[in-house]
Amino acid sequence: MADRVTVIGWDGSPLTEAARSALSAATLVAGAAHHLALPEVPPDAERIRLGSVDLAARRIAGHRGTAVVLADGDPGFFGVVRTLRAPEHGLEIEVVPAVSAVAAAFARAGMPWEDSRVVVAHQRTLRRAVNVCRAHPKVAVLTSPGAGPAELALLLDGVHRTFVVCEELGTDREQVSVLTSDKAADHVWRDPNVVLVIGGGSTGAVTPGGTWLTGQDPAALPVRGWGLPPEEYAPDGHRPGAAPSAPAGARPTAGEDPALRAAQLARLGPRVGDLVWDIGCAGGAFAVEAARFGAAVIAVDADPAACARTEATARRHGVPLQAVPGRAPHVLESLPEPDVVRVAGGGVPVVRACTDRRPERIVAHASTRDEAEAIGAALDDGGYAVESLLLQTVGLDPADWSERDRSVVFLLSGRRIDRAP
Repeated sequence: MADRVTVIGWDGSPLTEAARSALSAATLVAGAAHHLALPEVPPDAERIRLGSVDLAARRIAGHRGTAVVLADGDPGFFGVVRTLRAPEHGLEIEVVPAVSAVAAAFARAGMPWEDSRVVVAHQRTLRRAVNVCRAHPKVAVLTSPGAGPAELALLLDGVHRTFVVCEELGTDREQVSVLTSDKAADHVWRDPNVVLVIGGGSTGAVTPGGTWLTGQDPAALPVRGWGLPPEEYAPDGHRPGAAPSAPAGARPTAGEDPALRAAQLARLGPRVGDLVWDIGCAGGAFAVEAARFGAAVIAVDADPAACARTEATARRHGVPLQAVPGRAPHVLESLPEPDVVRVAGGGVPVVRACTDRRPERIVAHASTRDEAEAIGAALDDGGYAVESLLLQTVGLDPADWSERDRSVVFLLSGRRIDRAP
């Protein structure tokens, strides 16, 4: 086993005294080609071109001497330190960090970044990285070949963002480009690069007391809780879609009932990296609450006015989403792949179209038993384990405990059954 393993971060600036000292004593040096070409690398040291970190770690573990691993930026931030510390390698390491590529990218852009999301995009995780870019107003994407700025732009089709593309940071070939996402697919970009994806909401809001948490601060959202009454999502205090003369306490329809919405959200479990389809978005209450969980949301409705209401509701609540007018199931054909789906309109044909896209979870509701049985059968035929509940909620006036409103609805939820090929 190597007597000592030092991991050195490199950001293009001169190496620190600690880094030079470790390199001068190294009998094995692992790194990319530009690292191994550094003049501080001892000429008689064994050199390993760093491709597979696991393979390099095994060779280091069998080396008798002093090993150094060179890596770009901060090697403890989405870097080689995690792999080298895996128990199977048995390595004890010291780390000499440098400025991370993300910190350098935001510095080049002159922007703070404690309120950003940071994601790694490679071909296996590209779709989830794009979903984070849909759902959050400030995202740093550490790219890889085949999952770079052009691919991000193509998958963000229909969603406007500003890209700050930082190529080869810290080298004499460094270049920073600012352009809109629809133009990024027309370029050929050099690796490695970091992409700052900006837009879709407020990126400079200051919460009371200042920032205290990396990523999106929950305190920046205007309301606490979920499964809120419909009037929370209507600017005039009326339930979404109600006539202007309707009283604020007007009884919601079955599909708008907050208890049903809460149960649907609980079964879908939208989370960061997911894409949610909300089919039949009405006034946007469900779509906004799903977005507040950090998921990307595409809200669909045959009524363009419903899409406009949903977009307005999202703006008021400080969350980005995409509203797509059109009639399901036909409009669904052009949408990107969902992770979870809520079907609030269209019945069995829409449920069947959704099962064909194989999301992990689907929820729907029905007003009658016959309709519920038909939706449940469609979910079962599509390869989903089905749960059916009859939900009854009764709103009470706390002044005299009289009944204020009542809702009775069937909740159908499907969980995808992943069968072996």
